[in-house]
Amino acid sequence: MIEEGIIVPLLYLVLAGAYLLVIPVAVLFYLNKRWYVASSLERAFMYFLVFFFFPGLLVLSPFVNLRPKRRQIEA
Repeated sequence: MIEEGIIVPLLYLVLAGAYLLVIPVAVLFYLNKRWYVASSLERAFMYFLVFFFFPGLLVLSPFVNLRPKRRQIEA
């Protein structure tokens, strides 16, 4: 069994990891999948997610490329 003195710091570490890494990765995948087809209410929800998880998104931002895919123009 885990000692009582280590439970609280371990819980803080798990919650910080979820807030700074795990959930922002899920938010980025969601934004990448739905950004160009979202309704206005869904877009407001997306803005809320970006505002709420901003620190984690800022940590991950150097590793993310959300540019649209190059279009193939046929003539």
